[in-house]
Amino acid sequence: MSRFMYLFRGSDAMAEMSPEEMEVHMGKWKTWMGGLAQEGVLVDGLPLNKDGKQVSNGAQTVIDGPFAEGKEMVGGYLIVNADNENAAVEIAKGCPIFEGPNGNVEVREIMSM
Repeated sequence: MSRFMYLFRGSDAMAEMSPEEMEVHMGKWKTWMGGLAQEGVLVDGLPLNKDGKQVSNGAQTVIDGPFAEGKEMVGGYLIVNADNENAAVEIAKGCPIFEGPNGNVEVREIMSM
């Protein structure tokens, strides 16, 4: 069993939702993540704040974020257990982010050190 990180990018659909629509959408995320937890697949995951800092240039430069265009910005992450990359991709296909126009999930294996 390996661990995989999902990086959620590009769906800022919630910015234009009414409070009622946002509640329904977040309910879909809770249901999906709850199912992953019941299956013993979910390790961790949360949304990320839009704001942040970027440290670069040998730690000499600190700039305010966000750091990419909205469609490329990472909005959250999930860590899951899966047998292999193909299995992790299949799990990702159930993500509610795909209901938005530009949402995508980057699937990356977490390496051991």
